Amino acid sequence: MKKLSGAQIFVEALKQEGVEVLFGFPGGAVLNLYDALFQSDIRHILVRHEQAAVHAADGYARATGSVGVCLVTSGPGATNTVTGLATAYMDSIPVIVFSGQVPTMLIGNDAFQEADMLGITRSCTKHNYLVKDVRDLARIIREAFHIARTGRPGPILVDIPKDVTSAVIPYVPCRTVELTGYRPTVEGHPVQISRALDLLRKARRPVLYVGGGVISSGASAELRKLAEGLQIPVTMTLMGLGAFPGDHPLCLGMLGMHGTCAANLAISGADVVVAVGARFDDRVTGRVDAFAKEAKIVHIDIDPTSISKNVVVDIPIVGDAKRVLQQILHALRKSGMRSSRKPPWSDWLAQIEGWKREKPLTYDRTPGELKPQYVVEKIYEVTRGEALITTEVGQNQMWAVQFYRFKSPRTLFTSGGLGTMGYGLPAAIGVQIARPDALVIDIAGDGSIQMNIQELATAVQYRLPVKVAILNNGYLGMVRQWQELFYGKRYACSDMSVQPDFVKLAEAYGAVGLRAEKPEEVVPVLKEAFGTPKPVLMDFRVSREEGVYPMVPAGAPLTDMILL
Repeated sequence: MKKLSGAQIFVEALKQEGVEVLFGFPGGAVLNLYDALFQSDIRHILVRHEQAAVHAADGYARATGSVGVCLVTSGPGATNTVTGLATAYMDSIPVIVFSGQVPTMLIGNDAFQEADMLGITRSCTKHNYLVKDVRDLARIIREAFHIARTGRPGPILVDIPKDVTSAVIPYVPCRTVELTGYRPTVEGHPVQISRALDLLRKARRPVLYVGGGVISSGASAELRKLAEGLQIPVTMTLMGLGAFPGDHPLCLGMLGMHGTCAANLAISGADVVVAVGARFDDRVTGRVDAFAKEAKIVHIDIDPTSISKNVVVDIPIVGDAKRVLQQILHALRKSGMRSSRKPPWSDWLAQIEGWKREKPLTYDRTPGELKPQYVVEKIYEVTRGEALITTEVGQNQMWAVQFYRFKSPRTLFTSGGLGTMGYGLPAAIGVQIARPDALVIDIAGDGSIQMNIQELATAVQYRLPVKVAILNNGYLGMVRQWQELFYGKRYACSDMSVQPDFVKLAEAYGAVGLRAEKPEEVVPVLKEAFGTPKPVLMDFRVSREEGVYPMVPAGAPLTDMILL
């Protein structure tokens, strides 16, 4: 039995979990770990800020379906990861942050660069650990990966004191995981599934409402079979976009605050709603007591605490989305319930088609003005919908998801629950590393991109050809829009017209900078950027006071949409 240091055990445990890459930033408390990594074949990506390390690991996890990993030092290095952890927690993304800690004998003594990371991250992690004994290290790492990737996925923090990394013990790999009380339910209850099918048999206005759980469980194929088999229209949350093809005739698009008219009217008029892997977020429901008030609701989710948390449902089904949908499809085959050329709700489908025609997503196409929606449309056309899109947060995010149709899962990477500005660029780095042959584009705003713009250096260092399309309106656009609509156009502290020259800034980092100010310049800039084997920052100077519509005001029902 060979003896290894805690740092060597750390590397061996990562290799056992199949880790090929991790993102991080070194410091004194983790030098032993970095020295062991340096002697291994695990690839390390040096970011420029620890928040970006978590976002990059998050993007990597979303792109691959595996666990994203990052490593940071103690104190400020660790506290800088909190926003990334909270982002991953809200969106149910499996990420593990390994943070350095002061030696065990100094914990609690206000030592240099000490921070109580267990206390700080308790509310934004699925679970967290402080490793007090090197003999527990291999087991804890094994458990961390198991918890992160099973049940409702989520982030884990593992805090490792420096003396644990230097201690030497005989190494015994941890092969099994035994966690008393942690047994996620995977199979749906047959009685509840039978009740759900009875509802569908009686339905005349059904809607499938799906969220990110469909993507994380790999249930897109089963969802499509169910929707097509019974001819049920599908609406998606922001996190669910791509779970069902955005160009499919049964697709209603996104619902909620900035959802399509068809989606919001359909969910409001439905008599049966089947929610799969969604959590009834306030941006989706609008006024809760008015949400789908005519419908009986079936809710399928692996997390029992999410069921009836915001909206009381009629038939809860606890289980993995993929497995439960497989059970439903099996039960449908046994029952003989199948689609026909004219399903019982053909009038409902016709009404929805009418809403799509009469109230499509649109915008003011004043000749000569460069509109942000136009830029997104052209990105979609030039890429033929085959790019991987990350976004920042704000108007840029909403325009991206409204005017780029996502055809398959794991093609949109965005901060949904937390709404984290600065997410898009580091996430694009993680996505590009996961999918090196893909075209990865961050659709950004001029305010949001500056939150983590230093990561251009990371992209340049590792020759990652990520493309950033800045929809530059010189404002904190979503803040300005709310001020326009609800605060008498008092644009308090939302003017961002003092900004760097993004073209020169890109060049200063060693990237390529391009600019477009007129509609006719957009496509040439996009084609040049996409054909360049280097990171590219594109500055699109768009109309300053363009809004995102439709818009449901906060606290209003989904039927109260402000239209263009």
